[in-house]
Amino acid sequence: MRARKRFGQNFLNDQLTIQRIIDAIRPSASDHILEIGPGHGALTKNLVASGCQLDVVEIDRDLAAELRQRYPGLNVIEADILKFDFNQIRGDRPLRVVGNLPYNISTPLLFMLFEKLDMIEDMYFMLQLEVVERMAAAASTSQYGRLSIMSQYFCAAEKLFDVPPSAFTPAPKVTSAVVQMIPHAQRTPLHDRLLLQSLVIQAFSQRRKTVRNALKRYLSGSELLELGIDPEQRPETITGFDYIQCANYLSARDMPAPNQLAPSSEFSG
Repeated sequence: MRARKRFGQNFLNDQLTIQRIIDAIRPSASDHILEIGPGHGALTKNLVASGCQLDVVEIDRDLAAELRQRYPGLNVIEADILKFDFNQIRGDRPLRVVGNLPYNISTPLLFMLFEKLDMIEDMYFMLQLEVVERMAAAASTSQYGRLSIMSQYFCAAEKLFDVPPSAFTPAPKVTSAVVQMIPHAQRTPLHDRLLLQSLVIQAFSQRRKTVRNALKRYLSGSELLELGIDPEQRPETITGFDYIQCANYLSARDMPAPNQLAPSSEFSG
């Protein structure tokens, strides 16, 4: 099993771990599953055996060729998942997304998938343990931060079990974990996702300061009090809901009045 560093490849080969992942996913013939980064097919074999509709996206052309040869008829898409057009595989059934994700792209990939939850039923990923702990962290804990807030806004994230380095070839230098992510059926309305991200990044770049100082470029102390937030709290003690309230307040506060809006190009000129 040769691994290419530029693709962040660590191939899962522990049969007990593979079976535990499959038991968690419980694939069936009625499912439409997307597997990201199948590698040598550690999970693919079991997914194919379930009879599900299966699409796999693999960036390594040699591994893609190997999978096509091993599983004739399998839809093997040779592509960078960060540039992949999900409309290529959109169907009548929602996607179940699974994969042993390269650690070097896990966070941007998660944020990309959050934008596609309208077509996703659930997700099961192998990730670095530290990342999984941050995703599921509660406020006032050391792991709590931007990834916690954004992940929990979109999904219920649950760590299922840890996976030691010895389960892979080559063995990574860190412990991994399998996480289950189920999109929320309903979410608190959020007017501007990018504004929330900017707000959270600013707050946690100065997590040891008071929220009054960390967010002074966005909100005054009196505005924080108006939103029910103690300005003397630290950013890591404020809940995701509170950050969403701040973002929605900023979005409404800074929106131009109707008579100040510039005419759209459709009607100008």
